[in-house]
Amino acid sequence: MAKIRFHLAATAGLLVACCLPAQEIVRGRQSAVLENASARLVVDLRGGAIGDFHLKDKPLNPLQWNTPRDGDRAIQGFGHFLCLDRWGPPSDAEGTRGMPYHGEAANVEWSLVRPPAEVGGALETQMTARLPKAGLSVRRTVRMSAKGAVFMVREEVTNENALGRMYNAVQHPTIAPPFLDGTTLVDCNGRRGFAQGGSLPNPEEPSSFWPQAFNLDGVGVNLRRLTDDPNPNVVSFVIDEPHGWITAVTPAKGLLIGYVWKSVDYPWVSVWRNVGDGKPTARGLEFGTTGLHQPFPVLAKKGSIWGRPTFEYLDAGETAARQYVSFLLVVPTDFEGVQSIRVEKGRILIRERRGDNPREFRVDGEGVIPE
Repeated sequence: MAKIRFHLAATAGLLVACCLPAQEIVRGRQSAVLENASARLVVDLRGGAIGDFHLKDKPLNPLQWNTPRDGDRAIQGFGHFLCLDRWGPPSDAEGTRGMPYHGEAANVEWSLVRPPAEVGGALETQMTARLPKAGLSVRRTVRMSAKGAVFMVREEVTNENALGRMYNAVQHPTIAPPFLDGTTLVDCNGRRGFAQGGSLPNPEEPSSFWPQAFNLDGVGVNLRRLTDDPNPNVVSFVIDEPHGWITAVTPAKGLLIGYVWKSVDYPWVSVWRNVGDGKPTARGLEFGTTGLHQPFPVLAKKGSIWGRPTFEYLDAGETAARQYVSFLLVVPTDFEGVQSIRVEKGRILIRERRGDNPREFRVDGEGVIPE
């Protein structure tokens, strides 16, 4: 009888294994891969990071930041990862109980629930994660164009606690060398902003307007380019338009990466700057539900800045959904940056920042780019 039970258990195990969604191994790590004739997108399942997004005929990955070494199976955030349930540090009490910086989403295993496949004329996959300390779960759908270098991500966050709670969700894309260098230009449609690290209760003073910011010494800095001085380190801006956007381009390498989202989903855009050995090593193109990089007790006291919230609230059992689009664009080597972006009929229209004769570029994403 024991032998029969063992046989049935083994058979059941085989049945479960054969029915699990297919995962692809990329550099020794379990991943979901979406790939068309133009581009390749890799989503890591050990932390949920989007670690690779590159063109087939220009294999330069802008998101090559903090990338694990081949065969390293550590759960970690790298490339573009999700900050959830918070952006920034836990309180001292939360930290002693194991809550990590930027929350748990990049520090837990993600489960692939729908393998990459063609759905409605596009490529699609779906994955989930549970955040045990936060009591949240997140379901992510990634939808990539069947032809172009553009994809959409929709994330649904559910409060599984018996009580409501405050939280934040911030996207943390980070560009790094070899794409990033001293000539890389960052543009966005953030308006009024402030450098993190100001004194409480009014860290937003002094304020500035994109692309200017004041560093901690009170000196004005143009944030479009980073060379050898990362001060100010993190600067956050509010968005006044229906869509928020941020781009990074290295003209000599002929490549631009961009993000577009509805400002009702993410009303803040933030830039993080880092330097090593006198050269830029990282630039964060962050956008999210908060622009204040502080623990929840500070956010609760502050409430809002310039009419924008510093935190969100989810009631017990409630789900909140947000989405964004990312794209790659080949640009001429004399490209001078982005002046504006608009979304129109399944297309992203990019207007160059170029004197009296700006050029316009188009990214087609029918079935991927929401109106």
